[in-house]
Amino acid sequence: MSPRAGPSWVRAGRARFTLWAPSRDAVGLELDGAPAQPMDRLDEGWFALEADAAPGARYRFRLEDELTVPDPAGQALASDVHGWSLLVSHDAYAWRHADWPGRPWREAVLYEAHPGVLGGFDGLAERLPDLARLGVTALQLMPVNAFSGTRNWGYDGVLPYAVAPAYGSPDALKGLVDTAHGLGMMVLLDVVYNHFGPDGNYLPLYAGAFFDEGRDTPWGPAIAFQKPAVARYFIDNALYWLETYKLDGLRFDAVHAIGDNGFLDAMAAEIRGRIAERPIHLVLENEANDAARLTAGFDAQWNDDFHNVLHVLLTGETSSYYQDFAERPAERLARCLAEGFVYQGQPSPHHDGRPRGMASGHLPPTAFVNFLQNHDQVGNRALGERLTRLVAPDQLRAAMGLLLLAPQIPMLFMGEEDGATSPFLFFTDFHDALADAVREGRRREFAKFPAFADPAARATIPDPNAQSTFEASRPKPGSDAAAWRALLGHLLRLRREHLAPHLDAAVSLGAEAIGSKAVQAKWRLETKTYTLAVNLGDKPVLLSRAPPGPPLALVGQEPVRGLLAAASLVAWLEATP
Repeated sequence: MSPRAGPSWVRAGRARFTLWAPSRDAVGLELDGAPAQPMDRLDEGWFALEADAAPGARYRFRLEDELTVPDPAGQALASDVHGWSLLVSHDAYAWRHADWPGRPWREAVLYEAHPGVLGGFDGLAERLPDLARLGVTALQLMPVNAFSGTRNWGYDGVLPYAVAPAYGSPDALKGLVDTAHGLGMMVLLDVVYNHFGPDGNYLPLYAGAFFDEGRDTPWGPAIAFQKPAVARYFIDNALYWLETYKLDGLRFDAVHAIGDNGFLDAMAAEIRGRIAERPIHLVLENEANDAARLTAGFDAQWNDDFHNVLHVLLTGETSSYYQDFAERPAERLARCLAEGFVYQGQPSPHHDGRPRGMASGHLPPTAFVNFLQNHDQVGNRALGERLTRLVAPDQLRAAMGLLLLAPQIPMLFMGEEDGATSPFLFFTDFHDALADAVREGRRREFAKFPAFADPAARATIPDPNAQSTFEASRPKPGSDAAAWRALLGHLLRLRREHLAPHLDAAVSLGAEAIGSKAVQAKWRLETKTYTLAVNLGDKPVLLSRAPPGPPLALVGQEPVRGLLAAASLVAWLEATP
């Protein structure tokens, strides 16, 4: 059996170090304060060596040309991605909630958070009691592995096993997870297996076989998942986060760019086989709308279609990928509520008419994660505007009602609970030529938009590398924060009490557009029928049917004589005849 990447303890005070370096003939292990020791060369490009070392020891690998590199599977860093790795003993942390049993997926109410703008792991932990009281049941962490500099979204990571020093230590991350579990809250982590960032990725220097030069991605050569050592590196990484940090699940970034469903399915199968004592939730981001993966070991997919059609209905924007949802958006929303994906093989105008997606109507509502905002959809705007800056408050409240009361799994983006109006911008911490390239490249990206056609207008787009851009992205409560919290708390209580217990058995009974910006949908929840209607327009619309009795939930005005008022949502739960 081939070695596994990363250090391991042989016994107290002695560790085994390994490195897959098939492009090299010799590799040395360097422990801080001692000369490099030649590592034993094994089969298939592996190098290994046992050495005396204590927790906290600084180490790195020395290549033949005197270049030193950190451990690509090291679990902590002394300073940054160009320096020393730290040897970690994970046994030192005393878990307070080691017997945490997890929670079923039907109970998930996700909250996407960036640890950096919220004060690191410790700062985020301080916010958890408030979120738990609100009704959030699952913290969705943006990537926490090491990246270049001290500020980044996390999607430029280069050391997938190492916790970013800017967020805190490995024990601080465990403390965050432990605190969440004590509050009954799950923690999921976003992991990026489709590419490495542009600064600090040393793999090509000693493991060229890690990449497939014959297949390109937006970030450069694709990763060669067909190589056993490469696949093992990422599968072990997924297991590492789930087992070592007791996480409840993972969200896999942009798996359409991985291009290897065999790898994805094998990873899911191994995770399921290895961790059976508690629920583990595996969630995909997949632009391809690949419904087959959702019956191959994965629980759910972020449903960009839901976001995109809601964004068109709320803002009227139809440029870029929103053009796919410009025509008959209410009908597309109805399909989304009833069947999951809007695009199930239809030609996509944004993708030059190529078909996108596959049939998804057979999947349960819980196979889809819905959201009004996330890091991409806010931060990839030139000025990082939230919907509170783009949409009338009444319409936005009705949309929030739809998000939280539809049977699909809802996800909030940090700040939504407070009606934040502060931006969330794209930020990095690159320097010199790379900083210039990122700044100017981002401004060129928006040159095709009328609002930024003028160079002077593009110059107003914040520099991603500026400290001020990062600071501006810290969410700040809006002036009506109390009202937003009251609304979300009320809606989440209704979800918890009336919907969540029955979602495993939820079946769509269809949905239809009842106006140009209005939809009515219906589901069977075991012995009850659940009807939901939303009107995001500025005129009343006629309901297709108003169930008898008082509504379960109301945002806006109650229907009168079968008319659903503008900017309103109403839901009924009635016994099935």
